[in-house]
Amino acid sequence: MSSQIALPLIPATSGQPASIILGTGNRAVAEALAAPETWPFRTAILHGPPRSGKSLFARWFASRHAGGVIDGVESLDETEVFHRWNRAQEDGFPLLLVVDGENWEIALPDLRSRMSAALQLEIGAPDDSLASDLMLSYAAQRGLALGEGAPAYLVPRMERSYAAIEKIVAEIDRLSLERQVAPTLSVWRDALEAVQGPEQGRLI
Repeated sequence: MSSQIALPLIPATSGQPASIILGTGNRAVAEALAAPETWPFRTAILHGPPRSGKSLFARWFASRHAGGVIDGVESLDETEVFHRWNRAQEDGFPLLLVVDGENWEIALPDLRSRMSAALQLEIGAPDDSLASDLMLSYAAQRGLALGEGAPAYLVPRMERSYAAIEKIVAEIDRLSLERQVAPTLSVWRDALEAVQGPEQGRLI
């Protein structure tokens, strides 16, 4: 079963919900971010696939705990990251580092040794319940009524990724506006074909 973490300090904008929807793929991350006092050296590193909500989690963490956040840490100068980690240790506040890419290859030995001791957090793929709730959330942000049974039809047929969920909702919205019709089975199927190929859209 999924649930939500509200983000009261962050207004909803296009593509960014005002809450984080939780499921089996990300609940453990939320629980760990809620208890930074348990982190080794008050440091955690967050990994996850594209569009999985890493930045939303980071903002929620910063607003809840007044902790430090380095988003996209792998793109920054390693010496600067090392200095920021030292300052966090000196000041006694938790530090969350968010990796945007698949891997963070650290060349600086001192930084690598510190990061190897940090808590490693990984957002997993969405299960059926989380995928369905995310789909409805993305649709609601667009003011789009997907139609009755849309998640039940789409979720088993789609690529199980956060990015795919967002793309399919966007494609349904585009097709509905283009055809000036409400989303129905034909629109769902065509959206699947456009995003993932005709084989997926024609599965029954």
